[in-house]
Amino acid sequence: MEHDDYFKEEGFSPVKSLLGLLTFSTILPINVFTSIEYMTRLVWCWPFIHLFIGALAALCGFLCANILHLNAFFTAVIVYAFLMLITGYNHLDGVMDMADGVMVHGTPEKKISVVKDSSVGAGGIATLFLVASLTIAGINNILDYNFIMGIVICEMVAKISLLSTALTSKPLTPGIGSYFILSTNSFNYTLSIVIVGIIAFLLGGAVGLIGLLGAVVSGFLISQIAKRNFGVANGDVLGMSNEVGRLMALLFMSIALYFL
Repeated sequence: MEHDDYFKEEGFSPVKSLLGLLTFSTILPINVFTSIEYMTRLVWCWPFIHLFIGALAALCGFLCANILHLNAFFTAVIVYAFLMLITGYNHLDGVMDMADGVMVHGTPEKKISVVKDSSVGAGGIATLFLVASLTIAGINNILDYNFIMGIVICEMVAKISLLSTALTSKPLTPGIGSYFILSTNSFNYTLSIVIVGIIAFLLGGAVGLIGLLGAVVSGFLISQIAKRNFGVANGDVLGMSNEVGRLMALLFMSIALYFL
């Protein structure tokens, strides 16, 4: 694999690698850089970084609902906007690019060329609109049940969806996404999902675990769609998995809140 110079090359440090992962996936002014190879060694810790991001989003939701007394829908829109802003719209291009590739008829090679194309088609724009709208509706729904911890859970388990896709995908190389895929294995995936499951249960009980299940289902589903259409996966596929994983977690938790 070609060496990637996106980050400065230096010795491996777990702390710097975690902070590098935080720098990579948010706009927070951390400004700690390490090599992509070293950063992705700790890819299994990505959900825990976004536990922190989810907590900030939940605090934003709490302030909107309880201090500013905004209704659930307005609060949901602001929470979603907060999540998109703090993550630098990191995965939205993946949603559009993968959707465009899936919509095109032809060989996997042709579909991959569309995914890599910098232009965006109608399928990509429409898919982004649907994913964003449904995610806002999902946040609105859990807020109707006063389940604000669901915001923390859905953001955390969105990264489990991404890891589920990475675990079951063949990477398209070269590319930054390939490092995340190659660094995800059965051991660190299992370790991550067990710890995330414990946290989700502590935050939301059975509803939290059902949200985690939704993210896992989403990750494997996106992996299968990518295999059928492209044969491989890249950063755009992982980005789609993250955004759909958040949505599916919200859907599963919304259903659980009604029945439990």
